[in-house]
Amino acid sequence: MAEGTTGTSHGSRDSHGPRGSHGLHGSHGLRCELLGPLRALRDGVEIPLGPPKQRAILAVLLLQEGRPLSYDSLVEAVWGGAPPVHVRNLVQKYVSGLRRALGDGPELSWTGNGYLLTGAAADDLRERRRLVAEALAARDSGELERAGELAWRAEELWRGEFAEGLRAPYLAAERLRWTEKRLTVLEARLAGAIELGRSFEYVHELVRLVAAHPLRERLVELLMLALCRTGRPTDALTAYEGARQRLADAMGADPGPALRSLHTRILRQDPTLLPMPPVPAA
Repeated sequence: MAEGTTGTSHGSRDSHGPRGSHGLHGSHGLRCELLGPLRALRDGVEIPLGPPKQRAILAVLLLQEGRPLSYDSLVEAVWGGAPPVHVRNLVQKYVSGLRRALGDGPELSWTGNGYLLTGAAADDLRERRRLVAEALAARDSGELERAGELAWRAEELWRGEFAEGLRAPYLAAERLRWTEKRLTVLEARLAGAIELGRSFEYVHELVRLVAAHPLRERLVELLMLALCRTGRPTDALTAYEGARQRLADAMGADPGPALRSLHTRILRQDPTLLPMPPVPAA
């Protein structure tokens, strides 16, 4: 369930504030969110953020978390290596538009070293980091029920893909990174549920996830384990064979050690894979 951060010159580091505060910054009551389409809300009311490139600039600046971003880095992040001829005018226009849209409280300024956004943050990212950290701590202390609840609350913060709909090279890379982070936490939550004896509840979700991510071996492993724990070892072997074939067709590779080990344990009828009673809730 652990998550890393990027170390690029304009990378993102996910950090979260208290869930109960609704991510409000000072008295201006502004909340910004990136776990889905970018949106900004003032006192709970969504405010218009302008055209797509203007929104992309805001998303990129939010991910700097109070660090200035140079003009060249901003252009590269939003337009890539082939920006339009009048890109400097566009940057100035969109920065002015964001200042008007964000209103009082947040400040978008030029520092001499770059553009700096203060007084606004990606509040849902801060909340997610806190929830994931608490889930890790709960899991490490053996509180699997609480760990699963916290991981579920972190999942509920998602409203779609990361910065959904915004086309910018930097955001496209971040979107891939956040997809991986989301799946890692989801896998940990499902593993905990299986350990708690709730395999039956999650077989259908795992089938859907394997269909959506057919080459992700950890999901196949969890599906196989859940099927065994619900008395369906034959179906688990079928799931393995499907994964083996997909990996061979797509990558010319065999399943990894974890998947092969589980396959062997099923063939040997390992008693630890038999159905188990659910762990009662505390």
